Amino acid sequence: MKAIGYRQAGPLDRDDALVDIELDRPAPRGRDLLVEVAAVSVNPVDTKIRRNVSPEPGQWKVLGWDAVGRVAAAGPEATRFQPGDAVFYAGALDRPGANSEFHLVDERIVGRKPRSLGDAEAAALPLTAITAWEMLFDRLDVRRPVPGAANAVLIVGGAGGVGSIAIQLAKALTDLTVVATASRPETRAWVEALGADHVVDHREPLAAQVAALGLGQPAFVFSTTATDRHAAQIAELIAPQGRLGLIDDPEAIDVKLFKRKSVSIHWEFMYTRSMFGTVDIEEQGRLLDEVSRLVDAGRLRTTLTETLRPIDAANLRKAHALLESGRARGKIVLEGFRT
Repeated sequence: MKAIGYRQAGPLDRDDALVDIELDRPAPRGRDLLVEVAAVSVNPVDTKIRRNVSPEPGQWKVLGWDAVGRVAAAGPEATRFQPGDAVFYAGALDRPGANSEFHLVDERIVGRKPRSLGDAEAAALPLTAITAWEMLFDRLDVRRPVPGAANAVLIVGGAGGVGSIAIQLAKALTDLTVVATASRPETRAWVEALGADHVVDHREPLAAQVAALGLGQPAFVFSTTATDRHAAQIAELIAPQGRLGLIDDPEAIDVKLFKRKSVSIHWEFMYTRSMFGTVDIEEQGRLLDEVSRLVDAGRLRTTLTETLRPIDAANLRKAHALLESGRARGKIVLEGFRT
């Protein structure tokens, strides 16, 4: 089967950073599904792993943790899906990725593809939807108010992949006022179109801008990027006893900034459940089914902004380069292997 992989981690400008390869088709066991991949999206985690994680000597590393396809076969213990079912999922970091014609995935972290979306549109959603959902509802617990705080959430990096779906989930499923950060005219327009009630510029001090909105101090802050750069401003603007969530990888954060206000700090890593086989691993499949239902009901929209065809090393390089530029808006998807 066709796939894209590499044998040595490193920068994208190397000739062998991402190459077209042929691999044996895997076979499903246990609760695995064998999915014939139709579309994949590219996420910051792909670029981080490509730069830093090499496979065992002589082996190929295949990336890709967002996929849409049809079930080609199911393992003997699989019960949720049958061959022919259209599915979407984000997979598991400790298994080969989905940049291949056929891919194995545990059915417990798989959802039914939204019927109203094409393959590329649906492929933009799983990883960011799981991340945003788990942060808002499992980690920050935004349905539980913070006494005296404004019923509001500040989403830092609102135009990125996770921010784009977090805005929508907050608007669709809560009564929170959503404040998102964006700096360029096109990204400001994007987050407003997704439903953000207010937009502030993350290139300028955030605390004064949020205060000027007249909402009061927000109960929640969801920081998707540059948390270390914004930490002092977040500590100033967040309400006492508020809750801060982050998903990026800052080199260091002075957590003492948050002590005086008793602000709790929450990490979200959407691969925790699959990596550790947690007892509630099936929650990811259930939440993806709910995301699919919300999409088909017209309450959520895809965050796809660019589609590249076909799925091959050349287009994957383009997608990685755009993500590494820091100027990506929404999600980049690759669709269809060359026949």
